[in-house]
Amino acid sequence: MKKLLILLLVPLLSHCGGGGYGGTSVSGSPAVLNVSGWDPKEVQRGGDRYSQHDVSALRKNGGLALIARSAKGPELDTKFGDFLKSADREGLLLGAYHFVTMNQDPAAQADAFVTRVRSIARSRGISQNKILLVGDFDTKSTPDRLVRFIQRVEQRTGVTPVVYLENSDGLRSRLRNATPDQKRIIRRAPYWLALYGPGGTERHIHGGGPLNPDRLMELYGIWDKWAMWQYGGVIWGNGRSQAKHYNTPRWRSPKYFGNMAVPMERNVFRGGTGDLKSFWYRHSLSL
Repeated sequence: MKKLLILLLVPLLSHCGGGGYGGTSVSGSPAVLNVSGWDPKEVQRGGDRYSQHDVSALRKNGGLALIARSAKGPELDTKFGDFLKSADREGLLLGAYHFVTMNQDPAAQADAFVTRVRSIARSRGISQNKILLVGDFDTKSTPDRLVRFIQRVEQRTGVTPVVYLENSDGLRSRLRNATPDQKRIIRRAPYWLALYGPGGTERHIHGGGPLNPDRLMELYGIWDKWAMWQYGGVIWGNGRSQAKHYNTPRWRSPKYFGNMAVPMERNVFRGGTGDLKSFWYRHSLSL
Protein backbone atom coordinates (compact mmCIF):
# COMPACT_ATOMS: atom_id res chain seq x y z
CA MET A 1 0.00 0.00 0.00
CA LYS A 2 2.22 3.01 -0.10
CA LYS A 3 -0.02 5.97 0.19
CA LEU A 4 -2.89 8.24 1.20
CA LEU A 5 -6.23 6.73 1.04
CA ILE A 6 -9.45 8.09 -0.41
CA LEU A 7 -12.89 6.53 0.05
CA LEU A 8 -15.30 7.06 -2.78
CA LEU A 9 -18.60 6.21 -4.36
CA VAL A 10 -18.15 6.08 -8.10
CA PRO A 11 -20.48 5.13 -10.93
CA LEU A 12 -17.75 3.46 -12.97
CA LEU A 13 -17.84 -0.09 -14.35
CA SER A 14 -19.83 -2.73 -12.53
CA HIS A 15 -18.97 -6.40 -12.15
CA CYS A 16 -20.81 -9.11 -14.04
CA GLY A 17 -22.86 -11.65 -12.12
CA GLY A 18 -24.65 -9.49 -9.57
CA GLY A 19 -22.80 -10.26 -6.34
CA GLY A 20 -19.10 -9.94 -6.95
CA TYR A 21 -17.20 -10.93 -3.81
CA GLY A 22 -18.91 -10.10 -0.56
CA GLY A 23 -21.56 -8.24 -2.54
CA THR A 24 -19.02 -5.74 -3.86
CA SER A 25 -18.67 -4.07 -7.24
CA VAL A 26 -16.91 -0.96 -8.47
CA SER A 27 -20.19 0.75 -9.25
CA GLY A 28 -22.19 -0.44 -6.24
CA SER A 29 -19.72 -0.24 -3.34
CA PRO A 30 -18.08 2.66 -1.52
CA ALA A 31 -14.72 2.72 -3.31
CA VAL A 32 -11.33 3.55 -1.87
CA LEU A 33 -8.28 5.28 -3.35
CA ASN A 34 -4.96 5.48 -1.51
CA VAL A 35 -1.93 7.67 -2.15
CA SER A 36 1.10 8.87 -0.20
CA GLY A 37 4.09 11.12 -0.65
CA TRP A 38 4.62 9.28 -3.96
CA ASP A 39 1.40 10.77 -5.32
CA PRO A 40 0.10 12.11 -7.54
CA LYS A 41 1.95 9.99 -10.07
CA GLU A 42 2.77 11.10 -13.60
CA VAL A 43 0.03 12.26 -16.00
CA GLN A 44 -0.80 9.50 -18.48
CA ARG A 45 -3.87 10.86 -20.29
CA GLY A 46 -6.20 13.83 -20.49
CA GLY A 47 -8.50 14.35 -17.52
CA ASP A 48 -8.72 15.77 -14.01
CA ARG A 49 -5.65 16.23 -11.83
CA TYR A 50 -5.09 16.70 -8.11
CA SER A 51 -2.31 17.49 -5.66
CA GLN A 52 -1.80 17.29 -1.91
CA HIS A 53 -2.99 20.90 -1.78
CA ASP A 54 -6.16 20.41 -3.83
CA VAL A 55 -8.23 17.21 -3.89
CA SER A 56 -11.35 18.81 -5.31
CA ALA A 57 -11.03 16.63 -8.45
CA LEU A 58 -11.36 13.56 -6.26
CA ARG A 59 -14.46 15.01 -4.68
CA LYS A 60 -15.77 15.84 -8.16
CA ASN A 61 -15.33 12.20 -9.13
CA GLY A 62 -17.35 11.05 -6.12
CA GLY A 63 -14.93 11.12 -3.23
CA LEU A 64 -16.27 10.44 0.25
CA ALA A 65 -13.16 10.05 2.36
CA LEU A 66 -9.38 10.16 2.44
CA ILE A 67 -6.73 8.24 4.37
CA ALA A 68 -3.18 9.61 4.23
CA ARG A 69 0.08 7.87 5.03
CA SER A 70 1.54 9.39 8.17
CA ALA A 71 4.92 7.68 8.08
CA LYS A 72 6.93 4.62 7.12
CA GLY A 73 8.60 3.62 10.34
CA PRO A 74 10.59 6.69 11.48
CA GLU A 75 10.41 8.31 8.03
CA LEU A 76 7.65 10.94 8.07
CA ASP A 77 5.49 11.42 4.98
CA THR A 78 5.90 15.11 4.15
CA LYS A 79 2.58 15.34 2.29
CA PHE A 80 0.49 13.95 5.14
CA GLY A 81 -0.63 17.24 6.67
CA ASP A 82 -1.35 18.86 3.31
CA PHE A 83 -3.49 15.93 2.18
CA LEU A 84 -5.46 15.93 5.43
CA LYS A 85 -6.03 19.68 5.27
CA SER A 86 -7.18 19.70 1.64
CA ALA A 87 -9.48 16.73 2.26
CA ASP A 88 -10.92 18.41 5.33
CA ARG A 89 -11.58 21.53 3.24
CA GLU A 90 -13.55 19.39 0.76
CA GLY A 91 -15.60 17.78 3.54
CA LEU A 92 -14.16 14.29 3.01
CA LEU A 93 -13.95 11.81 5.86
CA LEU A 94 -10.37 11.66 7.12
CA GLY A 95 -8.03 8.79 7.91
CA ALA A 96 -4.35 7.98 8.42
CA TYR A 97 -2.13 4.93 8.15
CA HIS A 98 1.31 4.01 9.39
CA PHE A 99 3.61 1.54 7.61
CA VAL A 100 5.02 -0.59 10.43
CA THR A 101 8.68 -1.31 9.58
CA MET A 102 10.75 -4.17 10.97
CA ASN A 103 13.58 -2.02 12.33
CA GLN A 104 11.62 -0.50 15.22
CA ASP A 105 9.44 -1.78 18.05
CA PRO A 106 5.80 -1.88 16.83
CA ALA A 107 4.44 -0.45 20.09
CA ALA A 108 6.83 2.51 19.80
CA GLN A 109 5.67 3.01 16.22
CA ALA A 110 2.05 2.97 17.40
CA ASP A 111 2.92 5.68 19.94
CA ALA A 112 4.60 7.81 17.29
CA PHE A 113 1.66 7.29 14.91
CA VAL A 114 -1.03 8.40 17.36
CA THR A 115 1.07 11.35 18.53
CA ARG A 116 1.71 12.52 14.96
CA VAL A 117 -1.92 12.25 13.88
CA ARG A 118 -3.03 14.35 16.86
CA SER A 119 -0.26 16.89 16.37
CA ILE A 120 -0.89 17.37 12.65
CA ALA A 121 -4.64 17.64 13.14
CA ARG A 122 -4.20 20.39 15.74
CA SER A 123 -1.42 22.31 13.99
CA ARG A 124 -3.22 22.29 10.63
CA GLY A 125 -6.57 23.33 12.11
CA ILE A 126 -8.47 20.20 11.03
CA SER A 127 -12.15 20.83 11.67
CA GLN A 128 -13.28 17.22 11.92
CA ASN A 129 -12.95 15.34 15.20
CA LYS A 130 -12.53 11.78 13.86
CA ILE A 131 -9.60 10.24 11.93
CA LEU A 132 -9.56 6.57 10.95
CA LEU A 133 -6.43 4.69 12.08
CA VAL A 134 -4.73 1.97 9.98
CA GLY A 135 -1.62 -0.16 10.51
CA ASP A 136 0.11 -1.37 7.31
CA PHE A 137 2.26 -4.46 7.94
CA ASP A 138 5.40 -5.62 6.14
CA THR A 139 5.60 -9.11 4.55
CA LYS A 140 8.13 -10.14 7.22
CA SER A 141 5.83 -9.23 10.11
CA THR A 142 4.94 -11.71 12.84
CA PRO A 143 1.73 -12.22 14.84
CA ASP A 144 3.45 -10.72 17.89
CA ARG A 145 4.27 -7.51 16.00
CA LEU A 146 0.64 -7.11 14.87
CA VAL A 147 -0.59 -7.74 18.43
CA ARG A 148 1.80 -5.20 19.97
CA PHE A 149 0.84 -2.47 17.50
CA ILE A 150 -2.92 -3.13 17.84
CA GLN A 151 -2.84 -3.25 21.62
CA ARG A 152 -0.79 -0.06 21.93
CA VAL A 153 -3.16 1.87 19.64
CA GLU A 154 -6.07 0.56 21.72
CA GLN A 155 -4.36 1.64 24.94
CA ARG A 156 -3.64 5.13 23.58
CA THR A 157 -6.98 5.79 21.85
CA GLY A 158 -9.63 3.35 23.04
CA VAL A 159 -10.23 2.16 19.46
CA THR A 160 -8.95 -0.80 17.43
CA PRO A 161 -7.11 0.14 14.22
CA VAL A 162 -7.72 -1.38 10.81
CA VAL A 163 -5.04 -3.83 9.59
CA TYR A 164 -3.62 -3.84 6.05
CA LEU A 165 -1.35 -6.75 5.09
CA GLU A 166 1.39 -6.80 2.47
CA ASN A 167 0.87 -10.27 0.92
CA SER A 168 3.45 -13.05 1.16
CA ASP A 169 3.43 -16.82 1.68
CA GLY A 170 5.51 -16.35 4.80
CA LEU A 171 3.13 -13.85 6.41
CA ARG A 172 0.14 -16.04 5.65
CA SER A 173 1.88 -19.06 7.19
CA ARG A 174 2.92 -17.15 10.32
CA LEU A 175 -0.59 -15.81 10.90
CA ARG A 176 -2.21 -19.21 10.30
CA ASN A 177 0.08 -20.62 12.99
CA ALA A 178 -0.47 -17.79 15.50
CA THR A 179 -1.62 -18.75 18.98
CA PRO A 180 -5.34 -18.64 19.81
CA ASP A 181 -4.77 -15.55 21.98
CA GLN A 182 -2.87 -13.77 19.20
CA LYS A 183 -5.60 -14.59 16.68
CA ARG A 184 -8.27 -13.33 19.07
CA ILE A 185 -6.55 -9.93 19.35
CA ILE A 186 -5.74 -9.62 15.64
CA ARG A 187 -9.31 -10.59 14.74
CA ARG A 188 -10.54 -7.45 16.53
CA ALA A 189 -8.86 -5.38 13.81
CA PRO A 190 -10.81 -5.30 10.52
CA TYR A 191 -8.90 -6.86 7.62
CA TRP A 192 -8.09 -4.65 4.61
CA LEU A 193 -6.80 -7.01 1.94
CA ALA A 194 -4.64 -6.40 -1.13
CA LEU A 195 -5.24 -8.47 -4.27
CA TYR A 196 -4.65 -6.94 -7.69
CA GLY A 197 -5.22 -10.02 -9.84
CA PRO A 198 -6.15 -13.73 -9.73
CA GLY A 199 -3.11 -14.99 -11.67
CA GLY A 200 0.55 -15.61 -11.02
CA THR A 201 2.05 -18.22 -8.71
CA GLU A 202 -0.53 -17.54 -6.00
CA ARG A 203 -3.34 -19.07 -8.05
CA HIS A 204 -2.00 -22.55 -7.27
CA ILE A 205 -1.86 -22.09 -3.50
CA HIS A 206 -3.96 -24.48 -1.39
CA GLY A 207 -5.95 -26.39 -3.96
CA GLY A 208 -5.33 -24.31 -7.08
CA GLY A 209 -7.70 -22.07 -8.95
CA PRO A 210 -7.57 -18.29 -9.24
CA LEU A 211 -7.38 -16.30 -6.03
CA ASN A 212 -10.25 -14.08 -4.99
CA PRO A 213 -10.70 -11.97 -1.83
CA ASP A 214 -12.60 -14.66 0.07
CA ARG A 215 -9.96 -17.33 -0.62
CA LEU A 216 -7.13 -14.98 0.28
CA MET A 217 -8.78 -14.18 3.60
CA GLU A 218 -9.17 -17.89 4.36
CA LEU A 219 -5.44 -18.47 3.82
CA TYR A 220 -4.65 -16.30 6.87
CA GLY A 221 -6.83 -18.42 9.16
CA ILE A 222 -7.93 -15.50 11.33
CA TRP A 223 -10.85 -13.48 9.96
CA ASP A 224 -14.26 -14.71 8.84
CA LYS A 225 -14.92 -11.52 6.85
CA TRP A 226 -12.82 -8.85 5.16
CA ALA A 227 -13.73 -5.17 5.43
CA MET A 228 -11.95 -3.47 2.48
CA TRP A 229 -10.30 -4.78 -0.66
CA GLN A 230 -7.50 -3.04 -2.53
CA TYR A 231 -8.27 -4.33 -6.01
CA GLY A 232 -6.21 -1.74 -7.90
CA GLY A 233 -2.55 -1.01 -7.36
CA VAL A 234 0.37 0.62 -9.12
CA ILE A 235 3.58 -1.15 -10.14
CA TRP A 236 6.77 0.54 -11.33
CA GLY A 237 8.66 -0.29 -14.51
CA ASN A 238 11.13 1.64 -16.66
CA GLY A 239 10.73 4.68 -14.45
CA ARG A 240 6.97 4.79 -14.96
CA SER A 241 3.97 3.74 -12.87
CA GLN A 242 1.60 1.22 -14.36
CA ALA A 243 -1.92 0.40 -13.19
CA LYS A 244 -2.57 -3.15 -12.06
CA HIS A 245 -6.11 -4.14 -11.13
CA TYR A 246 -8.32 -7.17 -10.47
CA ASN A 247 -10.43 -7.52 -13.59
CA THR A 248 -12.19 -10.79 -14.42
CA PRO A 249 -15.54 -11.74 -15.99
CA ARG A 250 -16.98 -12.06 -12.47
CA TRP A 251 -15.54 -8.80 -11.13
CA ARG A 252 -14.80 -5.91 -13.51
CA SER A 253 -12.77 -2.78 -12.88
CA PRO A 254 -11.46 0.01 -15.17
CA LYS A 255 -7.81 0.93 -15.62
CA TYR A 256 -8.26 4.46 -14.27
CA PHE A 257 -10.44 6.04 -11.62
CA GLY A 258 -13.17 8.15 -13.18
CA ASN A 259 -11.69 10.73 -15.53
CA MET A 260 -8.47 11.16 -13.53
CA ALA A 261 -5.37 11.69 -15.67
CA VAL A 262 -3.07 9.68 -13.37
CA PRO A 263 -3.00 6.04 -12.19
CA MET A 264 -4.21 5.52 -8.64
CA GLU A 265 -4.55 2.75 -6.07
CA ARG A 266 -8.18 1.80 -5.50
CA ASN A 267 -10.31 -0.20 -3.06
CA VAL A 268 -13.89 -1.12 -2.31
CA PHE A 269 -15.56 -1.18 1.09
CA ARG A 270 -17.68 -4.22 1.90
CA GLY A 271 -21.02 -2.65 2.74
CA GLY A 272 -23.14 0.38 1.95
CA THR A 273 -22.53 4.06 2.63
CA GLY A 274 -24.16 3.90 6.04
CA ASP A 275 -22.05 0.87 6.94
CA LEU A 276 -18.96 2.75 5.79
CA LYS A 277 -19.63 5.70 8.08
CA SER A 278 -20.31 3.44 11.07
CA PHE A 279 -17.13 1.48 10.35
CA TRP A 280 -15.15 4.71 9.92
CA TYR A 281 -16.15 6.22 13.23
CA ARG A 282 -15.84 2.94 15.13
CA HIS A 283 -12.13 2.72 14.23
CA SER A 284 -11.29 6.42 14.41
CA LEU A 285 -9.21 8.48 16.79
CA SER A 286 -11.29 11.13 18.55
CA LEU A 287 -9.44 14.45 18.53
